[in-house]
Amino acid sequence: MTAIRATNRTQRVVVGFFAFVWLAFVMILITAPQIYDATLTLGPGDHHLQEMALLISLSALIMVLLVGVIRRWRWVFWLIVVAFTFGIVRVIASGLQLVNVLPSAGPAWYSGLQGMIGVIQFLIALAMISGYRKGGVWGEF
Repeated sequence: MTAIRATNRTQRVVVGFFAFVWLAFVMILITAPQIYDATLTLGPGDHHLQEMALLISLSALIMVLLVGVIRRWRWVFWLIVVAFTFGIVRVIASGLQLVNVLPSAGPAWYSGLQGMIGVIQFLIALAMISGYRKGGVWGEF
C-alpha cells in the first residue's frame, strides 16, 4: 500500500470547487427544485424520488472525481482540464440567457450563477494547465 502524498494547491482548488458546486446544487434543490424539474422536463407533481436520484448520481460522480484528484489520477486531471476549459461556453450561454437571446432554464439569478461557475471553471483550467507546464500532471500552479 502506498501513502498518498499531501495535496497541493491545484488539488485543493479543484476539491474546493467541487465542494462549492455540490453545496450550491443541494441549496438549489432545497429552495428552488422547480429549476431542476424544468431542466429534466418533469411534469407537475411531487418529484422527490427523481430529485434524490439526481442528488445521489451527482454525489457519486463528484466522489469518483475527488478520489481521482486526491490520488492524482492522470485521466481525471485531463478530464477536468477539458471539461473546465469548456466552462467558457457556459459563460457565453449564461450571458445570452440574461439578455434574452437564448431561452433561460430558470430565473436570472440561476443564469448568473451558471455564468459565475463557468468563469471559475475556466480559470481553474488555466491554472491546471499552468501547473502542468511547471510540474506535470497535478503540478502546482
